[in-house]
Amino acid sequence: MLEDEDLLARAAQLERVLVTQDEDFLGIAQEWLQAGRPFTGIVYAHQLRIGIGRFISDLELIAKAAEPGHLRNRVEHLPL
Repeated sequence: MLEDEDLLARAAQLERVLVTQDEDFLGIAQEWLQAGRPFTGIVYAHQLRIGIGRFISDLELIAKAAEPGHLRNRVEHLPL
């Protein structure tokens, strides 16, 4: 099992956006931004603030509407 930073690094290596409900990634993203370390983006949703149907719907909207690279070095919070 990968540590959180290793998981974000792997997502960046594969040029994939990381989707998570783990708020630890919010701090990691901030640290990486301050250090100038790039990542391909994080979509974060708090477990108690969004239902699974809305979660999927918002992810679908992002997938259809976002241009490649749109989330680079950004954290998008759900629900939209």
